[in-house]
Amino acid sequence: MTIASFDHLGLVEPLRRALRDAKYETPTPIQAQSIPHLLLGRDLLGCAQTGTGKTAAFALPMLQLISEAKLPLRRNAPRALILAPTRELANQIGESFRTYGRHMRVSHTVAFGGVSIVHQIRAMSRGVDILIATPGRLLDLMNQRHVFLDKLEIFVLDEADRMLDMGFIPDVKRIIAALPQKRQTLFFSATMPETVTGLANSLLRNPMAVTVSPVSSTAEKVEQKVLFVERDNKETLLLSLMKDVKISRALIFTRTKHKANRVAEKLNKNNILAEAIHGNKSQGARMLALKNFSAGRARVLVATDIASRGIDIKGVTHVINFEMPMEPEAYVHRIGRTARAGAAGIAISLCDGEERSILRAIERIIKVSIPVDVEHPFHAAHLANGPAGRSGGGPRRFNNQGGRPFRPARPQGNRSYASR
Repeated sequence: MTIASFDHLGLVEPLRRALRDAKYETPTPIQAQSIPHLLLGRDLLGCAQTGTGKTAAFALPMLQLISEAKLPLRRNAPRALILAPTRELANQIGESFRTYGRHMRVSHTVAFGGVSIVHQIRAMSRGVDILIATPGRLLDLMNQRHVFLDKLEIFVLDEADRMLDMGFIPDVKRIIAALPQKRQTLFFSATMPETVTGLANSLLRNPMAVTVSPVSSTAEKVEQKVLFVERDNKETLLLSLMKDVKISRALIFTRTKHKANRVAEKLNKNNILAEAIHGNKSQGARMLALKNFSAGRARVLVATDIASRGIDIKGVTHVINFEMPMEPEAYVHRIGRTARAGAAGIAISLCDGEERSILRAIERIIKVSIPVDVEHPFHAAHLANGPAGRSGGGPRRFNNQGGRPFRPARPQGNRSYASR
């Protein structure tokens, strides 16, 4: 199904306005195929990787259905639940709801482990329409009687195969047991192994099935490399990289607006002229930042993925992923900002311990094992060679002279990710 505009999907004007604000013009295949049926309350089985636009495919109709019902908030009892395998994905989904629902009175909150539970308890006590959660933290909230799911109307299980890989299926089944029989269920998985298929069959009623593939090809002239580094050393490593005069015009990507501001401030304090561009910036501020970067008055532009849409600036020598993107397709689009119009370019990704699974997902989708640069002052060998890192022989190595590979004294085989 090819639909040229979101105007033809049955979405209300506040949602269409939010999409225009975010510069979204044409729905992706999964959005075009799913949204009209989801607005009618159908269940959905989606075989789709991140990067296909699936978050908007379920977020937009969910926001519309909840908004149109105009029901009061219920203490500790959300109307919709999205279950995600990682806090990074949960956070990203939360950002998407904030973007799409900016002109609607629909509330949401995100709950995951590793942070204080107090704020999440308070949010649930006030009442929220939509809860986005990871399995472990949701079970904690349920066990402490801060979340009740017996009145849930919409349930989304995202990245079911990743839930399986991470050992979350028993937790997921405990959560499902607390759901009411009458509900709308959306089930997403990039692959459909037997366990995942069985779970889908037990959850869904006469679902609409959608299978889509993401954009997966990277620009041919982009030289890619990954630098394993502890999260706390990322900023110092970035400053070290920026000493290379060959990085004459760099586009640096972060996942959040706060981090974009922080990175730009750090660079400017170290006499590296940088501008930040993200969703909290006014249109005038964005245009000025782009103008300064394009004219060479700023050496660096730090951007989030949403704010970077439409950026097409000549002469970008390097793209640096300060934080790995959650969606593999976003990686393709990020590094495609360099090596344009026949020019060469370099894409550098700083990968910490929590981002290794993201790196593997990116490599699966682009069908390339990204070479590892071990010749930098903050190389975290335990991350590169750990259980979730590379397997086999030694990693392909790079020196610091323009990113060219060199041979170690003793030949070692290329390392590639297992379970590709």
